[in-house]
Amino acid sequence: MVELSLEYWNELAHQLLLINSLLSGFSIAIVANLLVDKSKRPIVINILKISTIAAGCFLIAVFALFKIIMMTTNGYPLEVVENDLTLPRIIGALAFFLGTISLSAIISLAGWTKSKSTGIFTTVVGFLTLVGIMLMLF
Repeated sequence: MVELSLEYWNELAHQLLLINSLLSGFSIAIVANLLVDKSKRPIVINILKISTIAAGCFLIAVFALFKIIMMTTNGYPLEVVENDLTLPRIIGALAFFLGTISLSAIISLAGWTKSKSTGIFTTVVGFLTLVGIMLMLF
């Protein structure tokens, strides 16, 4: 297995932090909009719950990446080896993947609030989005 340098981890964490911050903000905006919605329909409540999961996961990933950035920045007061990055990497990656799956679920469910045909369309788009993202990540 190739061992990545701390400088590489630092740059990678910066890029992922930006992505996760944007996705977190987007998910929080969905939650905020649904909280003020008066609808009690189950589909809207499910979208609210899934949006909350997505927002929480992306926030967890943001702080995991922030920890990696802190630990890999020159001047960090403690000695850091690659194994020290294992826990924040695992937590950040799991949170990112769960957030991505949740966001794809939101896309899939959104159309069902309007009509059956729109729901089918958004479900197909959400599924293809998830497949496309996973293909790019692996």
